[in-house]
Amino acid sequence: MNAAAGGADAPVNSPRRVLLASLAGTTIEFFDFYIYATAAVLVFPKLFFPASDPTSATLQSLATFAIAFFARPIGSALFGHFGDRIGRKATLVAALLTMGLSTVTIGLLPTYASIGVLAPLGLALCRFGQGLGLGGEWGGAVLLATENAPPGKRAWYGMFPQLGAPLGFICSGGVFLLLSELLSDAQFFAWGWRIPFIASALLVLMGLYVRLKIHETPAFQKALAREERVRVPMLSVLRDHPRALILGTLVAVATFVLFYLMTVFALSWGTSALGYARQQFLPLQLFGILFFALTIPLSALWAERHGRRLTLMVVSAAIAVFGLFFAPLFSAGLYGVVATLALGLALMGLTYGPLGTILSELFPTSVRYTGASLTFNLAGILGASLAPYIATYLAKTYSLQYVGYYLSAAALLSLLALALTPETRDRDFSQTA
Repeated sequence: MNAAAGGADAPVNSPRRVLLASLAGTTIEFFDFYIYATAAVLVFPKLFFPASDPTSATLQSLATFAIAFFARPIGSALFGHFGDRIGRKATLVAALLTMGLSTVTIGLLPTYASIGVLAPLGLALCRFGQGLGLGGEWGGAVLLATENAPPGKRAWYGMFPQLGAPLGFICSGGVFLLLSELLSDAQFFAWGWRIPFIASALLVLMGLYVRLKIHETPAFQKALAREERVRVPMLSVLRDHPRALILGTLVAVATFVLFYLMTVFALSWGTSALGYARQQFLPLQLFGILFFALTIPLSALWAERHGRRLTLMVVSAAIAVFGLFFAPLFSAGLYGVVATLALGLALMGLTYGPLGTILSELFPTSVRYTGASLTFNLAGILGASLAPYIATYLAKTYSLQYVGYYLSAAALLSLLALALTPETRDRDFSQTA
């Protein structure tokens, strides 16, 4: 029998290879995604937009940052369609290539001084490509891990692609910090900022090598053998699973708001209103990201033992409380900034660890790639696309306290959605409907 059809002779992935492939791919994808986020604050306002009004240039740069989040659901539908129709492996390779080519092209773009308004247009187009790629990458990487997981280990396996987020951020922040130390400001803005974008081509080649060594997941092989594929997975998700789609999207909103407040907004506010240089603030963020990475495995263990729903409800309530203390803590000098970043990003790890697992468990195999990807990326539109923009507006127009209220409101929305979401820990992952 053909291996792809799920027969007895179908090749089986080793756990080490599965976890390496899921972790490596998301690390590369998030590295590419975050170098844009960092550059959107530090570089693009100065080089890709008119310099007459720095505040306006920053807001325009953050607007291009948001474009990727509107592209991600399109990527979910596009790559999810092929992921549910032809398989997880080939689709993951295509998503990685899309992200990589878009990122390298950003590093080659002429600036506003060279080509005028075409510069921000090219930047926006490449950012759209990044969003398409990540829209297809995340869901496939989570399914690669969870659909290969042994019984009782789905949350543990599912946290490995989630670890790609802090690792990608550490790599991106570390690269910009290193460039800031080695280059003068003139060198950095003349050509140094391009290095991370162009060098990502090497990481993409490494990721492709790892991805091409894996086999199709057992769950998808069985779906093929049972001839369960649907003609248009996107329509099936919208028609047959609207409740799971809506609740899953709202469950993830607080995660996105929290992360982009702790990273993009914090970097922007810290290097402007609080007066830190980028060389000072980036190490503080990297220190906070360590807490993000450390709490992801912890949350996966809790989700395995106590259930995904209860774990995320407790953490969402904690995020709501944290929002009330965000402004006074973030404004309390160096130690307050460090405490804010460490606490906020620790909470981020606790909510992010089980997130991929619960979203994938909400959908059957035949539409799981599309469904999980779509919920995650729709949440990105609601929770992340405009979060730095909204937070900057609130802080400048009212006060920093309103940024904390914004975070608390997002957490309460996710808490409500979790209260309406069933526990998914004991669901059969070979389910067909």
